[in-house]
Amino acid sequence: MSKSPRQMSIGMNILGHGGHAAAWRLGEVDPRACMDVGYYQNIARISERGTLDAIFLADGPALGGDVESQPAGRLEPTVLLTAVALATTHIGVIATCSSSYNSPFNLARRLQSMDHISGGRAAWNVVTNAGDAAAQNFGLAGAPIHADRYGRADEFVDVVFKLWDSWEDDAIVADRENGRFADPAKVHRIDHEGAHFRVSGPLNVSRSPQGRPVVVQAGSSEGGKALGSRWADAIFTTQTTLPDGIAFYDEMKARARGWGRNPEHLKIMPGLSTVIGSTEEEAQRRCDALDAFQGESGLASQIAQRIGLPVSDLDLDAPLPFEKLGNVVDYERGSHGFFEAQVNLARRENLTVRQLSRRIRSGHRLVVGSPEQVADTLEEWFRAGAADGFNLMPDMFPSGAEFFVDEVVPILRKRGLFRHEYTGTTLRHHLGLPHPDNRYASPKREAALAS
Repeated sequence: MSKSPRQMSIGMNILGHGGHAAAWRLGEVDPRACMDVGYYQNIARISERGTLDAIFLADGPALGGDVESQPAGRLEPTVLLTAVALATTHIGVIATCSSSYNSPFNLARRLQSMDHISGGRAAWNVVTNAGDAAAQNFGLAGAPIHADRYGRADEFVDVVFKLWDSWEDDAIVADRENGRFADPAKVHRIDHEGAHFRVSGPLNVSRSPQGRPVVVQAGSSEGGKALGSRWADAIFTTQTTLPDGIAFYDEMKARARGWGRNPEHLKIMPGLSTVIGSTEEEAQRRCDALDAFQGESGLASQIAQRIGLPVSDLDLDAPLPFEKLGNVVDYERGSHGFFEAQVNLARRENLTVRQLSRRIRSGHRLVVGSPEQVADTLEEWFRAGAADGFNLMPDMFPSGAEFFVDEVVPILRKRGLFRHEYTGTTLRHHLGLPHPDNRYASPKREAALAS
């Protein structure tokens, strides 16, 4: 794969009806669409038309939000995305699955199966789930503390990788004449014994088309950074200012190098919420129409939720009450990344709560503007060394995805920043990642495979 010219990676994050909480009320699709596989298949086909790298589904094993005022419930990601993969041909499918509330063997099997079924387009977004609601669905009184969640997650990923490697790439011989299906010397027990897991292996699914599914990670805490820099192929991140984006990018590349990894094989992809119109004025009218459904209190509630304060502590026309926030290191109530993204932006630009609510959506940086303005901000971050690509959150589906694919992608292509067509069939190829080494293969066998 050529390293030049460098082009960005782009994923489409399907957040319910869209990145704006009021998207379901404007009636582009049926309010029940989130339970309809055809809804997701349509968004995936639109994204594939734009040669995007992947679609992404966030998830958690608990019913979240206010069921009276918001569409509630989510289809299980690995099941749903398998169906989406069968309705597409090239685009990757990224499923969020918890390391806190799964077992390594079962999850390794599900994801490896999804990679086979999709022809090498599957990915796993590793999450630890901070909330108590998920823990209480699995017999616990509350979520484990941050350090314990990430300690378990690190070992969990290690076990999953061992299981994915337990079949070498050429283990299956398929010799009908001599009645020899596989070479047993290339199928390995892993015999893992650790603080959290004892797993014998091997996996009962063979090595997949891209070696193993792509691994994505999204935590920005110390534990999350350590986990992502060690194991992930891509990191979805939350920075809202360019200086913070550059600092995070440099830090994660350095951390990857510290693990003995090639930093080019770790893709940094900040989230970006978009509201696109043919002009900036049109985009703003679209944004205002969505905001009107939520009202000022609804917008403020989103800020409060991300920083762990009651909305009654926020004055719309005053800065954040920084004295009540404490230090992110001690923040146990939710995402460290979302906390820092909002607090850093508010501090840097001295924003009131009202102003901040119009700069962030779904915890991420918000851009409201024309296709050229959206392309400009992607290019600025990409060329400045703050991103290898982006995880997009359009305001509404399907129109927000269509605007990006039909209006922004052609601009990026014209500027030489994005592909005109797919040149491979696996997600690893789209992302410019190499086929992963197998820890159990001998050097001679690895050299033969590489040739």
